[in-house]
Amino acid sequence: MPDPVFPPVAGLGRRLLALAVDWAIASVISAGFFGFDSLATLGIFALMTWLMVGTLSATIGHVAAGLAVRTAGRGPAGPVRALVRTVLLCLVIPAVVWGGDGRGLHDVAAGTVVTRIR
Repeated sequence: MPDPVFPPVAGLGRRLLALAVDWAIASVISAGFFGFDSLATLGIFALMTWLMVGTLSATIGHVAAGLAVRTAGRGPAGPVRALVRTVLLCLVIPAVVWGGDGRGLHDVAAGTVVTRIR
């Protein structure tokens, strides 16, 4: 049953598309500077995600997929929530375990939701 406090959760397909776009961008940047170093790619992905979600409420992948990261009040995530969300996202396990409302545990812990904006 959807949580009545949070906006509707975006579909899994759009969220995976956004993740793939963001990871591809981080991989290209990493390859250009560090030569396909997986830890560098993860670090670039994390920094990019934290900065963009914390300031714009969406990464490049989110924008491409028509998504945004919001709070219960449908406001922007802000830097602290974005940091919690990003750290847990990079640990992978919280991102692949979902709550009953369809949000990943990284979103549940941060008090955020990925929702469609178009």
